[in-house]
Amino acid sequence: MLDTAAFGKALKERNFDFYSGVPCSFLKDLINYAINEAFYVMAANEGDAVAICTGAALGGKKPVVLMQNSGLGNAVSPLTSLNAIFRIPVLCFVSLRGEPGLKDEPQHELMGVITDKMLETMHIDYAVLSGSESEALKQLDAADKCIAEGRSFFFIVKKETFSKIELKKAITALPDATPLYQRTEMLRAVKKGTGDKGLYLATTGFTGRELYELGDDPNNLYMVGSLGCISSLGLGLSLARPDKSVIVLDGDASLLMRMGSLAVNAYYKPAAMFHVLFDNRCHESTGGQFTVAPGVDFIRLALAAGYSSAIAVNTPEELEECAKTWSEQRGLVFVYCPVGLRSSKDLSRPKERPPDIARRFINYIHTGK
Repeated sequence: MLDTAAFGKALKERNFDFYSGVPCSFLKDLINYAINEAFYVMAANEGDAVAICTGAALGGKKPVVLMQNSGLGNAVSPLTSLNAIFRIPVLCFVSLRGEPGLKDEPQHELMGVITDKMLETMHIDYAVLSGSESEALKQLDAADKCIAEGRSFFFIVKKETFSKIELKKAITALPDATPLYQRTEMLRAVKKGTGDKGLYLATTGFTGRELYELGDDPNNLYMVGSLGCISSLGLGLSLARPDKSVIVLDGDASLLMRMGSLAVNAYYKPAAMFHVLFDNRCHESTGGQFTVAPGVDFIRLALAAGYSSAIAVNTPEELEECAKTWSEQRGLVFVYCPVGLRSSKDLSRPKERPPDIARRFINYIHTGK
């Protein structure tokens, strides 16, 4: 295991002091170091992080991109059509989620096998970062040389490569000191307000696992991976089955990753889609790193995108009543709901595999049971 602070200092000594990325639990300690000790830009998605760092390189910085391998797909376009074409190199650290032989979440199975192959296909030099400090520093020097020659370089980072670093900067609180309820309470209110009759689509992270703990029902679909895609999934489902009530359970990091989906949702005006945004202003499941949500007025954003109705709620009672009204009136509704952080990270995971959950969900759509 590497001493994260010492490795971060080695990066600084080589003038790598500008970072951007999207959090991953394997990289959270290096991310925490960057937030604490350097200049870190929290990007909405990995492709944006690459572009941000490329811009910093144009301005004379030696930037570092930090990402999970599931987000490597988001970064392919700028890596191949920006960095490679303009010969502007960046140093990247990508986690190896789904490493063969390592127990991990199901969404990482394929990426764990093809991460290195994707880099090879893009003609990007890479190395698996060593847990030995002396070897890692040699690798860093080789990467620095590669950057100096105009080629991007990736470090593939395995689980528990970095030592623990606590995040110093607190999550930004709501300006009006709104009392925050737990997301689980709010999920329960949605279910109660809709009479447990809808099709519930829960975004990546704790939201799906919390919905699962409230009851593993056949009309639940728990998104794994694909951060940012939940409302687009809901739109497609609602357009295909306008007779069904679709409840999208979204999060601030998820919506920020693909905000354009708001405009598309609004343009196509699904017959019955209840889009709830739970905003805790952080990437909670990867270590609590901040999002840029405190600077966003999501209600005005949804209305500007074309939603005909956008509502803010602060209590389970308000959310339940809102869900009940929507169940009667239907249409496309956006609901903004600030929530607090979990006091405990001890959460169950769905026992069924994603393909089985999908088949069960499809069967429910057709049979109602």
